Amino acid sequence: MTIDATFWVTISFFIFLGILIYFKIPQKIKETLDQNISNIKSQINEAEKLKEEAKNILTEHEKKISNSKDEVNSMINKANEEAEKNVIKTNDQFHNLMENRKKDAEERIRQLKIQAIKDIKNASVKIAIESAEKLFKNSLDKSKLDKIYSSGIEETKLALKKKSS
Repeated sequence: MTIDATFWVTISFFIFLGILIYFKIPQKIKETLDQNISNIKSQINEAEKLKEEAKNILTEHEKKISNSKDEVNSMINKANEEAEKNVIKTNDQFHNLMENRKKDAEERIRQLKIQAIKDIKNASVKIAIESAEKLFKNSLDKSKLDKIYSSGIEETKLALKKKSS
């Protein structure tokens, strides 16, 4: 029998397999692979948990953003309402002030008119008295005096009527 190289390769292969089995290399490889598989599974589970947490945080922040937008809109609406109220209030105050000033001006005008009428009456009475005195001094004739006195009174009455109307 001739032993060729394939025989020795087969024998060395079986010896190699025996050494591997003797040193429990396949079991160590299996344990290492199992450990890697379990590590990968735990990492996947942890990643899924993190993903769920991220989704929850995202949902929470989206709610906060939505609430913030609603709150901002509410604040803007409230500010607009207050601004409108302030404008209306200021406008009313302005109109009241102008109305009061108008009433004050009308009252002053009325008082000035009354004072002017009094002044005119006083002036006309003074003029009439002065005229009467002049007439008394200059005139000796009673009939002349009566005519001048009557005409002076009539002129005064006409002047007063013109001034009052």
